[in-house]
Amino acid sequence: MGRPKKYPDELIERGVRLALESERPIAHIAADLMMHPETLRKKVRQAQADLGERPDLPSSAEREEMRRLRRENFELWRANEILKAASVFLAKELDADRPR
Repeated sequence: MGRPKKYPDELIERGVRLALESERPIAHIAADLMMHPETLRKKVRQAQADLGERPDLPSSAEREEMRRLRRENFELWRANEILKAASVFLAKELDADRPR
């Protein structure tokens, strides 16, 4: 579970809209809204990526897909490790049962 949000979604949306629609610096908009400028800057960059204005950054959908794939990859890796350990165990059992 992540930490609680410091700023309400409405405030962030308002800041992003102001930053995208006006020529004012992000630092000034953030100061007017009493939020940290870097928080607003990151949200503006993400909004630009979602709008396709920043092809160098992944969109929110792409970020979520990467997060899901990483989780799936970890689960598959863990299952593979369990199967490896089981195969070693079974090989030892079969070897012990074999007459010499």
